[in-house]
Amino acid sequence: MAAATKRQAPLKIDPATDELISQAAHFLGMTKKDLVSEAVKGYLEQRREEIRKGMIESMKVLDGSLGSSVAALTGLSREKIDRLGGVGEWED
Repeated sequence: MAAATKRQAPLKIDPATDELISQAAHFLGMTKKDLVSEAVKGYLEQRREEIRKGMIESMKVLDGSLGSSVAALTGLSREKIDRLGGVGEWED
């Protein structure tokens, strides 16, 4: 069985940003696709520590309970959810 291939997803951006990308790609002698790819990789590299901290905080919130999932999805604290009546637990 052949490995599943990922399809390319269209990127929707505003016209002004598209123009910046087009001009930069032209003057750098690269495709828009390659420019965006390199730019995103560089941006994520610069913010690696911030991303790591966010991942750690998310994992601290999620303990496998329904309440922690609701808290993560809603942005409400577990205490606030409990004051509002709670959410019960996952059904078996």
